[in-house]
Amino acid sequence: MGIVYRCFDPILERDVALKTMQSSFTSMDEESRGRFYREARAAGKLRHPNIVTIYDMGEDAGTPYIAMELLEGTDLHHKMKTEGPLPPRQAVEIVAQVAEGLAYAHGFGIVHRDIKPANIFITKDGAVKILDFGIAKLAASEMTRSGMVLGTVDYMSPEQIRADRAMDGRSDLFSLGVILYELLSAQKPFPGETLTQVMYKIVYEEPVDITTMH
Repeated sequence: MGIVYRCFDPILERDVALKTMQSSFTSMDEESRGRFYREARAAGKLRHPNIVTIYDMGEDAGTPYIAMELLEGTDLHHKMKTEGPLPPRQAVEIVAQVAEGLAYAHGFGIVHRDIKPANIFITKDGAVKILDFGIAKLAASEMTRSGMVLGTVDYMSPEQIRADRAMDGRSDLFSLGVILYELLSAQKPFPGETLTQVMYKIVYEEPVDITTMH
């Protein structure tokens, strides 16, 4: 959805992560742009140890940006790719921290809509942080573009795929359940060779019994 830079804030004298939105977002109409800022402002009010802290947001030469705390560590996607299945205790500890952050956000009526390993960050000291609150809703409007769904469809809830009802926090919990399944088995609960197959299985079939996985 954008590019993240490591930057230095000369006023507060601290390093920050600066995320600029890609070109497709800079060409938004005024209504979409306003919706983006409303979402980001709402997310910016969240203060929880398991949610990345947003410091500032704005525009520069028409390009929207978000300044947030700089994290040292790795995202869960990379950890899963390099380590494979995690010990059950470690997997549960990670998911529990994500659940704490989600419960806090849901209490304010904010749904993430794109919970996936790449949006979960594990710091060097073991803290778990949820990334990209406030911009996933805008991304949903871009999903008809080729390639936008590839990295996320495996973690979508049935209501996200059907798009026939309003989403609430339960959609995030479904995605988190998929992540827990994958952390323990290193496989997806709804495998398929195409996006269409995966989406069909999520909506109409039960997940593969994890006790049968090897």
